[in-house]
Amino acid sequence: MIMDRICLALTVIGALNWGSIGIFRFDVVAAIFGGQAATVSRVIFTLVGLAGLWCVTLFFRDRPVPEEA
Repeated sequence: MIMDRICLALTVIGALNWGSIGIFRFDVVAAIFGGQAATVSRVIFTLVGLAGLWCVTLFFRDRPVPEEA
């Protein structure tokens, strides 16, 4: 499903950003879009958060069992 892939990509971007904050004390999103309080940065942070919530649903979905040939 395309929404799963978009949300997974946003979640990975968020994880990499948090990694850069933790390791280098550098917020990539804030640096690119004008600080943490900038509207664009806040929209991106919100989208990443919503994507993370969407990805939680992946844990609870039934996966189709592949048929063996």
